[in-house]
Amino acid sequence: MRIAFTFGADLRDGQGKGASRRLRHKGKVPAILYGGHKDAQALILDQQNLLTMVGDERFYSSIVQLKIGDNTQEAIVKDIQMHPAKNVVVHVDLQRVVESEKIRIMLPIHFKNETASPGVKVQGGVVSHMRSDVEITCLPKDLPEFLELDLANMNLNETKFLSDIPLPNGVVIPELQHRNAPVVSIHSPRAEEPEAVVAEAAAATPAEGAAPAAGAAAAPAAGAKAGDAKAADAKGGDKAAAAPAKKEGGKK
Repeated sequence: MRIAFTFGADLRDGQGKGASRRLRHKGKVPAILYGGHKDAQALILDQQNLLTMVGDERFYSSIVQLKIGDNTQEAIVKDIQMHPAKNVVVHVDLQRVVESEKIRIMLPIHFKNETASPGVKVQGGVVSHMRSDVEITCLPKDLPEFLELDLANMNLNETKFLSDIPLPNGVVIPELQHRNAPVVSIHSPRAEEPEAVVAEAAAATPAEGAAPAAGAAAAPAAGAKAGDAKAADAKGGDKAAAAPAKKEGGKK
């Protein structure tokens, strides 16, 4: 069983948000240890000690050893909650490790020979990573530090999948039971047209069905108004002609 990190922990009596807040003010981190057919234990970890480890990728994919008083317990890190605005650990979830029982843990994927692959070096392609880690199951003794995928023979427009990742003995990827997800590909870089050219082309060619320019719209409107005025005058003349003339009064 590979032990990568060892740190101390104290048992925690107080529960609830208030107790956890007081611990954090003292530079401590509330944690929980569960699994291994035992009751869950509330623990106290040291903030500064944790901060020296959380930046290491191996911390999340290794078996850690907790020293709780006079006892030691192997565990894996299941979850770490960080403060959204500060470099501060808020809470840690740990799961006990039993030598005879398989564990589920996320392992990072390391990509080898990216720039040396024909798709990049000769054919001018670009590497795209769809996955950077994957969950595996294995016995604690078979736990690797990471998984490695070699791109040395990849060509342009090729993709490697989960099933292409070499697995050490005893290591299984459960996701492969229901899907074989893509992990990495090499594709051609996108050729982008200069923005100025695109803007000029758009200005020179109005879109189909677009509204006419303001000047073009104004001319028909003015003509329409003139036509309306003429029609009104004509109607007025018709009314005048239809009206009977007044008889002139005078002496016979």
